[in-house]
Amino acid sequence: MKRRVVITGLGAVTPLSCRVDELWTSLLAGRSGIHPLQLFDTDEFKINFGGGIHNWDPKGHIDPKEVKRIDRFSQFAMVAAIDAMRDSGLELDREDRSRIGAIIGSGIGGLSEIEEQMARLFSKGPDRVSPFTVPKMMLNAAGGNIAIQMGLRGPNYSLATACASAPNAIGDALRAVQRSEADIIVTGGSEAAMTRMGLAAITNIRALSERNDAPERASRPFDRDRDGFVLSEGAGILIFEELEHAVARKARIYAEVLGFGSSCDAGHITQPDEAGTGAAQAMLMALKDAALPPAAIDYVNAHGTSTPLGDKAETTAMKRVFGAHAKVLSISSTKSALGHSLGASGGIELVVSAKSIETQWIHPTINLETPDPDCDLDYTPLQPRQRTLRHVMSNSFGFGGHNASVIIGALR
Repeated sequence: MKRRVVITGLGAVTPLSCRVDELWTSLLAGRSGIHPLQLFDTDEFKINFGGGIHNWDPKGHIDPKEVKRIDRFSQFAMVAAIDAMRDSGLELDREDRSRIGAIIGSGIGGLSEIEEQMARLFSKGPDRVSPFTVPKMMLNAAGGNIAIQMGLRGPNYSLATACASAPNAIGDALRAVQRSEADIIVTGGSEAAMTRMGLAAITNIRALSERNDAPERASRPFDRDRDGFVLSEGAGILIFEELEHAVARKARIYAEVLGFGSSCDAGHITQPDEAGTGAAQAMLMALKDAALPPAAIDYVNAHGTSTPLGDKAETTAMKRVFGAHAKVLSISSTKSALGHSLGASGGIELVVSAKSIETQWIHPTINLETPDPDCDLDYTPLQPRQRTLRHVMSNSFGFGGHNASVIIGALR
């Protein structure tokens, strides 16, 4: 028999706020975290805005001596994980740390370190490449550093499935607790691809919005005038805990984790399947895993990237899965306010979904001003909505054709 798993802690690092409650308040208020970039000189770039986290300083969470040895994406994950652990109320000294693990997703990992050391290699020679290069750039550095910081000796590994990295890590975390491989898992995703190389490369894919004159209005999922996604960065981390363990210590429980599904389009390396077949398959697998009918879902936190193809394909997939119920679903896109943080996005969006269940509010899809006839569902445009939320689905789809869906629900 599978053990029940609940969410007892939340942590987030985003361009809108690095405090979960403040982030949630800002999302409900329809604020945008997109702005002109200050992380590096963008004069040579076609696009000069995004969801960069300016004035980043992790020293209140991480020993200042260690900060220089840890890449930005790992710093984001560590800060969000420390905040999530504090939020959970867990006292680690009273826990068996061999029963606590960390499973973290990231699409790219330490890109800033790769850039910096490549520049050193070509300008100063191989002897000047830092010995910390590999420990900083490796994809598993985020989870490894979290475990070292907290002394966690349970399952620890990382997953990379592009923009579906966080929910795939979350799915593995769910399984680990269900199967009694651990009692507690720190899980989610982190990404820091807002670098010169990252921005240039994704710009040249022609996937980004080019609204340099109006950054806050650039991310407009499901809107007729959308022209691409907005690159962002950050982390979203959650504490998954076995239900009886959480109840025994009288923990606050945000939601129960009910189901997970994943699939692959097996088509184009960057473009989604326009028929939504793979995305629909992931959603149906999550519903089967949760033992729920489609009509039980009240709200979908959509992948909703603001790309012309992606939003239409996701709409088609939701219609395939939910049938007539699709018309009464509430849907919204967190990326309308935060942009797209790639491998971190699904972690941030599950944090947001947990806040939706806790508060019984749905944040709006901002900038959805002109409905697209091909995107004709209820995307909660412009204004938040209060609604009874029993079950929430969070979707993530990534380059490579990766699809992942997670379902959480109010504890019963």
